[in-house]
Amino acid sequence: MREIPHWINGVEVAGSGDRRLPVFDPATGEQQAAVVAATDEEVRAAVLAARAAQPGWRAASLSRRAEVMFRFRDLVDAHSKEIATLLSAEHGKTVADAAGELARGLENVEFATGAPHLLKGDYSEQAATGVDVYSIRQPLGVVAGVTPFNFPAMVPMWMFCTALVAGNTFVLKPSEKDPSVSLLLADLLRRAGLPDGAFNVVQGDRSAVTALLADPDVAALSFVGSTPVARAVYEAGTRAGKRVQALGGAKNHMVVLPDADLGAAADAAISAGFGSAGERCMAVSVVVAVGAVADPLVAAIAERIGRIRVGPATDPDAEMGPLISGEHRDRVRSYLDRPGGELVVDGRTLPAADGPGFFLGASLVDHVSTDSDLYTDEIFGPVLSVVRVDTYEQAVDLVNTNEYGNGTAIFTRDGGAARRFQYDVVCGMVGVNVPIPVPVAYYSFGGWKASLFGDLHMYGPEGLRFYTRTKVVTSRWPDPATSEVDLGFPKVR
Repeated sequence: MREIPHWINGVEVAGSGDRRLPVFDPATGEQQAAVVAATDEEVRAAVLAARAAQPGWRAASLSRRAEVMFRFRDLVDAHSKEIATLLSAEHGKTVADAAGELARGLENVEFATGAPHLLKGDYSEQAATGVDVYSIRQPLGVVAGVTPFNFPAMVPMWMFCTALVAGNTFVLKPSEKDPSVSLLLADLLRRAGLPDGAFNVVQGDRSAVTALLADPDVAALSFVGSTPVARAVYEAGTRAGKRVQALGGAKNHMVVLPDADLGAAADAAISAGFGSAGERCMAVSVVVAVGAVADPLVAAIAERIGRIRVGPATDPDAEMGPLISGEHRDRVRSYLDRPGGELVVDGRTLPAADGPGFFLGASLVDHVSTDSDLYTDEIFGPVLSVVRVDTYEQAVDLVNTNEYGNGTAIFTRDGGAARRFQYDVVCGMVGVNVPIPVPVAYYSFGGWKASLFGDLHMYGPEGLRFYTRTKVVTSRWPDPATSEVDLGFPKVR
């Protein structure tokens, strides 16, 4: 059985622990590899390698750091098919979907190449007589990232590209369910010229996360996962004096007004609800149908579900693959046993749902009750709920009273209604006729409420602020002959 190693100080390192975690092929249900869970000593070795490399990497010029990111970008692009195929084999998403994930990750590499401009500080000449004041951004030191199974390439690149180009060194703990892409990315960073030790990978589960949170040399940690774990990571990290950004769960609502283009709204609901088998934190899981649009919209969505091709990534015609594990598939299926509404399309009855692997067809549930588990829980699978309301105000109230505030969308042809919606909703990311409003790399990603713990969102300008701290310098070069003792409060006039 193939064993997945760690990456410490520029080389692959075989795990020495005695715990092995299975890596399945979701399309067949068979185990294809094993992760040797990192011991506390191996986590510490990765952190020490990062600590040793950080002074030299920090001293590298901004142009040098940007050059590494340019080279890394070209290498990832050149190996995109290999990365997407490897990602698909462990995650289960189609190769085309994996390639799309990688392309969005590359946007963050491209943003990071602008570090020489983005890391500029401010300068105020003559803030007081003969006194200049300026600010500079400096790296934190060793930082860590804990990433989820659903985007094993993109989410790590959300974190480490910005962190590295700012002068930090990085320790990544990828998901144990699809860990191999992290090693390929590590090797491409090495080939791009990143010094040994500047990027490290420790494989494992929560024990590795606990070790990173407890390590005194880890200055900051980024996390993406479920809300309960995000909350626990944030609390543990901040208690330990670390800077933490922890992105949690979601229950994304797509509001469809009566004037919306029905075909476009139905297409969007299918794409955003069932892409990557619904295993996206930005997936639409609730369609809020306002007024008379409900009946024709549900019919249009149901008709389109019947055309979705479910199958393994090796099938070039497949549009939706399996879920990540049998355990997760069974959890998602369980919601259909108690749907809390009218089951319009039952994904359990589709042929792929009974074949080998962790497949489950797309399901549609209408007239969903807002006090049912189907509505309140983050299901993270191919189950789309429809909640019917009479008015725009009721739709907005659903979004705003939900405990999550990750993403939301509105479909309408009324510009005034769309502008009012983006003003009214309590949510971090909003789409107007865009069902999955993931920001481009030069903005930042993150939700509100129980979808984010911490002050700064991920990647983009806020990501750069997260991985740096500001130092303000007040400078004066006086004539020694004019020096005198003055115990009064410093003056600026």
